[in-house]
Amino acid sequence: MPHQALARQRLLIKGGKVVNDDLSVVADVYVEDGVVQQVGLNLNPEPPTGLTVLDATNKLVIPGGIDTHTHMQLPFMGSRSKDDFYTGTKAAISGGTTMIIDFAIPQKGCSLIDAFDTWRSWADPKVCCDYALHVAVTWWSNKVKEEMKSLVQNKGVNSFKMFMAYKDLYMVNDEELFAAFSCCKELGAVAQVHAENGELIAQGAKKMLAMGITGPEGHELCRPEEVEAEATQRAITIANAVNCPLFVVHVMSKSAARVISNARREGKVVYGEPIAASLGTDGTHYWNKDWAHAAAYVMGPPLRPDPSTPGFLMNLLANDDLSVTGTDNCTFDICQKALGKDDFTKIPNGVNGVEDRMSVIWEKGVLLEELLHWVCACQLLICVFSQRKQATDKKCFSNYSGKMDENRFVAVTSTNAAKIFNLYPKKGRIAVGSDADIVIWDPKATRTISAKTHHQANNFNIFEGMVCHGVPVVTVSRGKVVYEGGAFNVTAGEGKYVSRPPFPPYVYKRVRQREQVCQPIPVKRAPYTGAVSGTPVAPK
Repeated sequence: MPHQALARQRLLIKGGKVVNDDLSVVADVYVEDGVVQQVGLNLNPEPPTGLTVLDATNKLVIPGGIDTHTHMQLPFMGSRSKDDFYTGTKAAISGGTTMIIDFAIPQKGCSLIDAFDTWRSWADPKVCCDYALHVAVTWWSNKVKEEMKSLVQNKGVNSFKMFMAYKDLYMVNDEELFAAFSCCKELGAVAQVHAENGELIAQGAKKMLAMGITGPEGHELCRPEEVEAEATQRAITIANAVNCPLFVVHVMSKSAARVISNARREGKVVYGEPIAASLGTDGTHYWNKDWAHAAAYVMGPPLRPDPSTPGFLMNLLANDDLSVTGTDNCTFDICQKALGKDDFTKIPNGVNGVEDRMSVIWEKGVLLEELLHWVCACQLLICVFSQRKQATDKKCFSNYSGKMDENRFVAVTSTNAAKIFNLYPKKGRIAVGSDADIVIWDPKATRTISAKTHHQANNFNIFEGMVCHGVPVVTVSRGKVVYEGGAFNVTAGEGKYVSRPPFPPYVYKRVRQREQVCQPIPVKRAPYTGAVSGTPVAPK
């Protein structure tokens, strides 16, 4: 449908609980021209003809999700990721995500602007929802610096990613990091890092292969979590030296998360992004006897074999030590993964998540009290009749974490991302003037995740068999119902590229405050008037 036709749609969402990051209220939402026009009780917009009405009674009405980290149709490790911008964004809207931010990644020595234009040419004809692009800095020169400036001023880019891993492919050194962070700060952009020590990974991989470890377990063994934590600390230190805001992508380990948490408590401007995979599963799968199963979970940084990691990361996400959630959605099917059947370093890195992120985070992070009480009551009755009451209490509370409420859920799946990347309040909020990117969320509905039923192009799902309580039943993108009750009403190219201005206030207000109060000043003292040695000491 052309964008002109989208603009003529009128939509009324009635009777739901409107949930923003700071407030929940029962209200109707009226949408026209792709924008929220009214939020309030008992709305009756005129004329009634041509008005689509959606009943949201007993459901939540939330801002559409923003996935801060995807890689659609990415050429990588001798293959190309399976989900393109059509299948990937179509899967996204079925899961309640109405915007993705992908990455344009140039090869070393190549133009950042050319990479940006290439990704636009791939995405624009295919996207089913809105999108933006981060741009990677994989090398450094004056040309790169000038192109970063042009991307910010002319292309709507306000975030740049640097890789500390993938030696000889994308990795930059500390000097280049310092230069790139300095440029980001000058331009009002957000610096991002893939935080792993690439040199240690390269040496670790050689060691594992020399020991005869060629399977997927070698992937995790050669890049343990201290490798992630060390790089995270180093990136934060360098960014802090130039007072540049830092966004650490795909936080996968307890160690790296602690580093970010500590830095935030020290007042540093740093944000951490755990992903659906690190919040919903773990790295024990790398030791599965089935090679294909183990290889399907290979990604970088790897999932961690400590099974307490997802819960730990969710705790920090709930408490604002970590800030947003992405997916690093970069799918490769089993045949593609088999490129590394004899050498784990050749297994294409990447997993799914863009469709399942919202449900996984709700399932693992949110407690809906009335649902919990209902479930516990049922379990209690069952246990009473079976004389197993003692086991009930623990079982009742094992499946519902209660780590965050519905408002924090909205914050970590949508609002915080919109604020960090200067999309707010057009995105990430339901309010008059906001884009009508809206999801009707049924907290009592359930679905079972499976590769047999998902909408992604991949033939494996790392969340296979997970039962999720909390399901998007309607997705609205720019005022149009694009997904309802399992049926799509969207065509390729309906999404739009969204420009993001520099200097997001949510981020740079703190940066400016730090500059005002944290600048060193010289000590006032009387000039030295004593003798000065006039005989230089010759080196031995």
